[in-house]
Amino acid sequence: MKGIVFTEFLEMVEEKFGYTMVDNLLSTTELPSEGVYTSVGTYQHTEMVSLVINLAKQTNIPINELLKVFGGYLFKTFTKTYSHFMAKAPDAFTFLASIHNYIHVEVQKLYPDAELPHFDIERPDDKTLVMTYSSARKMADLAFGLIEGCVEYYKENVEISQIPINEDGSITKFVIIKK
Repeated sequence: MKGIVFTEFLEMVEEKFGYTMVDNLLSTTELPSEGVYTSVGTYQHTEMVSLVINLAKQTNIPINELLKVFGGYLFKTFTKTYSHFMAKAPDAFTFLASIHNYIHVEVQKLYPDAELPHFDIERPDDKTLVMTYSSARKMADLAFGLIEGCVEYYKENVEISQIPINEDGSITKFVIIKK
């Protein structure tokens, strides 16, 4: 997992819970990297899982909710860092439909070692976008938060349904319907 995800996670924790919480997380979570992250580095995704689990224990906020909030926060970061991607899409559906075949291709050029989730896209009608998420990392809740951040960025009114396809969480379907 790319370091930017870790650095942004820790920035979000500091913003929402304070520096003491960041320090506590880093000192009480067993991390092979010892919690030293750079935005361009690559780290085991299990470290992110450990950090989120520990934060959930310390805040009594469910893991899925923390991941969704982080996804929204991360999307805001992406709008600053990768604004050229957003500028090419006139709306959220166009942007979201381009993730796998355009945005992830460009990300792979910048970071060849990045392990990105796969998205299959369906457009049953003009008001519906179906995204099927597949990833061995099983972070569909983070993807949900990113989707929410995207529709908020484009100021669109939608309903998002998250439907697990298998028990282990590695495949999830998101149905996004414009209201």
